[in-house]
Amino acid sequence: MEVSTIAPNKPQFSPAALAEIARIRKQYPEDRQKSALLPVLHIAQAEFGGWVSPEVQDLVAETLNLRPIEVYEVATFYTMFNLKPVGKHVLEICRTGPCMLRGSDELTAHLERITGAKVGGTSPDGLFTLKEVECLAACGFAPIVQVREKYYEQLDTEEAVDAMLTELRNQVHRPALPWEENGLTNALANN
Repeated sequence: MEVSTIAPNKPQFSPAALAEIARIRKQYPEDRQKSALLPVLHIAQAEFGGWVSPEVQDLVAETLNLRPIEVYEVATFYTMFNLKPVGKHVLEICRTGPCMLRGSDELTAHLERITGAKVGGTSPDGLFTLKEVECLAACGFAPIVQVREKYYEQLDTEEAVDAMLTELRNQVHRPALPWEENGLTNALANN
C-alpha cells in the first residue's frame, strides 16, 4: 500500500487580509509583534468561516512568528473567538443583571424555540448560533443581542425578536470587512 505524501490544504490568508495584517504589524515594534495577536485573530476568524480552527491558529502563530501555544492561550481565553464552526449569524445574548431583569432569559428561550438552536449550538438550517455573553454595555436598552458589530436593542417582545431574525435571514451576504477593497474576496464568498 502506497502512503500519500500530499499534505491537506493548509489555510492561507487572502492577499487583502495579508495587506491588513502587514498594516497592523507596522503599528508595533519588531520585538512586540504579539501585540497584534487580537486583531489578527479577528481577521482570521472572518477569513475562515467565523471560527478559528487549530490549523488557523497555527497560521496566525506562523504569521506573527509566535509559538502556537501563545495563540491557543488567547483564542481559548476570549469568548469572542469561536473554536468550532458557527452559523452565518452568531447571536450573542447578554446574560448579566440588567438584561436578565428585562427578560433575557425569556429572550433566550424564545430564540431557542424559533431558531431550533440551543445556547452554544447552531440552528439546523445553519443560519444562527446562540451564545450567551457577559455585559454588552448597553444596559439602558436591555435585553440586547449583538450580531457582529450591530446591537439589537429592547428585544423584550416577540415582535422585536422576529424583526431581528427576519432582517438577518434576508441578508444575502455578510457585511464587507474593513480590509476588503471590492466586495467579497474568494476566500470569504461562501460565508
